[in-house]
Amino acid sequence: MITQWIQVTLRWSILVLLVMDIAWADGPDDNKPDAVREIPPQGMEIEQAARQALLWRCKAIRTQWRSICSEVKDPSRASTLHNLEAEVLVFPRAVEIALEFKQFYRQQDLEAASHLLDEATQRISRIENGADWLEIVGIGRTMETHTVIGGYRSRIDDSFQPYGLVIPANYPITLKQPRRLDLWFHGRGEKVAEVQFLTQQLKSTGQYTPRNTFVLHPYGRYCNAFKFAGEIDVLELLDYIKTQLPIDSKLISVRGFSMGGAGCWQFATHYPDLWYAANPGAGFSETKEFLNFFQNENVVQSAPSYEQTLWNLYDCPPWSRNLLSCPTVAYSGEIDKQKQAADIMEESLKEHGVQMTHIIGPDTAHKIHEDSKTEIEARMEAIARNSKTAGIPTQIDFTTYSLRYHQHHWITLHGLHEHWKESNVRARIDGSSIIATTTNVSDLEFIFTAGQWKTQPATPITITIDGQNLSGPLPQSDQSWNWRVRNTDGKWHASKNTSSKLTKKPGLQGPIDDAFLDRFIFVLPSQTSKDELVEKWTAEESQHAMTHWRKHFRGDIREIKDIELTEKEIAESNLILFGDSDSNSIIKRIANQLPVHWSDEEIRIGTVKVARKGHVPILIYPNPLNPDRYIVLNSGFTFREYDYLNNARQTPKLPDWALVDITDGATTQSPGKVIHANFFDESWRPAGDNHKTQKVSNAK
Repeated sequence: MITQWIQVTLRWSILVLLVMDIAWADGPDDNKPDAVREIPPQGMEIEQAARQALLWRCKAIRTQWRSICSEVKDPSRASTLHNLEAEVLVFPRAVEIALEFKQFYRQQDLEAASHLLDEATQRISRIENGADWLEIVGIGRTMETHTVIGGYRSRIDDSFQPYGLVIPANYPITLKQPRRLDLWFHGRGEKVAEVQFLTQQLKSTGQYTPRNTFVLHPYGRYCNAFKFAGEIDVLELLDYIKTQLPIDSKLISVRGFSMGGAGCWQFATHYPDLWYAANPGAGFSETKEFLNFFQNENVVQSAPSYEQTLWNLYDCPPWSRNLLSCPTVAYSGEIDKQKQAADIMEESLKEHGVQMTHIIGPDTAHKIHEDSKTEIEARMEAIARNSKTAGIPTQIDFTTYSLRYHQHHWITLHGLHEHWKESNVRARIDGSSIIATTTNVSDLEFIFTAGQWKTQPATPITITIDGQNLSGPLPQSDQSWNWRVRNTDGKWHASKNTSSKLTKKPGLQGPIDDAFLDRFIFVLPSQTSKDELVEKWTAEESQHAMTHWRKHFRGDIREIKDIELTEKEIAESNLILFGDSDSNSIIKRIANQLPVHWSDEEIRIGTVKVARKGHVPILIYPNPLNPDRYIVLNSGFTFREYDYLNNARQTPKLPDWALVDITDGATTQSPGKVIHANFFDESWRPAGDNHKTQKVSNAK
């Protein structure tokens, strides 16, 4: 497959080098870990008076907002104001974070910041006058196609994240019938901070404006190809907009170009049941071949085996079979190097007997050809027409490698025999029967909500799963039905999931980066470590984790000292614990319930150990104080500055646990020298005799 792809694409290489967009001309110059250019880049110097004026206006807006909220006594009105807060304060936050990281690049950016603060002030005035959400954000003032901008509150860290929204021409505020919505993922823009993003969204309706269609533009938390927190940004924003506008849940598509095309491939293959269609353009669809071709970087040679295993989290070819459930219209420019993404997906789909629809812009580099736009939109509209009356599918074909992605229509996976191996469920409804075959699945549930199971309520339902016949419960009178089964020693049986055994399950399966896809808080030590190296490293690395959460994922920092941690935070948040059992009282409190063991001389996880001096454990594990949440020891998200330079590098760099030599400190690629690293098994146990622990000799 790869050889064929290289033969097809190499003939364009010389021409593409001449015409490709300069934004993608990073190449081997960005393969130098000791000379990493800064992302986001530093902008221009701003006169102190201008800086102070912007900060003063931001403060004044926040003060005015607090004053309004403090005067409200009615609980219902207070709740309304809380819900509207992000739609106002997203604007001063955008200006403040741009000032913090020096992300004003032109004089126009300062003018744009001022206009955004004007918008915040105007929205406060509308709210004081009792306006509803539509009026506040500016929907319905004109019958023309128009754009609005705003923000929502992220559950992850309470930050106000921006969005853009295109309103179709024929959407007056009195018309409430559900409509189609297209999600559009933007391309990479290292100089596109929140100020620039919001300004662009207000001025431009984007690549496509289908009639009768809302087009939603997520920010995606900056330059991460809509992965990690950028992925959650998309899902949270979509849920938020659904509460405000009449969206037809059967008519939501996912689309994007360049970096946005990469995000589109990811969402189409990992959430195939959410979209009526997908329209990826350019971008990348996997790690290894893309970096080899674009960066001349042999990551197979440099990446430890556990890191290569983790490529299966976001690499799309292994998940391509899921596109059987998601109609896909791919696009590439004929002479665009990023055609590589669609070419690889096309070859992968051929292995499953599928011919991919691939629209190619003639003699076109890194843009969408106008004739291709017309053809693409005609196909998307045709798919939408046929999707309006579609019921639930009678056949399911779902592939996953992690319980992070565990649902597909009426199938929910609760357990795998082994993570990071291909897992598949193929099931079909035949009258009052379900026939299913599985691979690497240990626990699954059939879930049909009210009105979905169409046989008579008194008709028994039979299940044939992997050739084994089972009799399920009767459906309910509202035509709902669900049943959970578990595989033990090769046999399937009914399960009520009453076991208290610790197992990997959806949302609690690792790896370390998974903790940063939900609500979390940094818990810092109040005491000092006996090891001066550990003490110094903890202070530096915790600060690095917090700074880069804000800098790269555009988040707000939620931090607390260990001695101040509340039961509420334990109940609601993943705990990111820095330090050791000497310095952090929470680590000390749960130490006997963790798979890491400290003695005066050594640190041990499972059967492997390192000297205590100059070493730290890094791991993710269910919180012993609340097993439905994670604790993480000594780590922020695991990719670092070197990986910011190319989105395909932004993959998890550590599995479930690692033992790290910190003697020489952290680098742009690693928190230290990784000595051992591995995954926990499905019961969250360290590698035993039958799981060889990886000793890392080629650690970065």
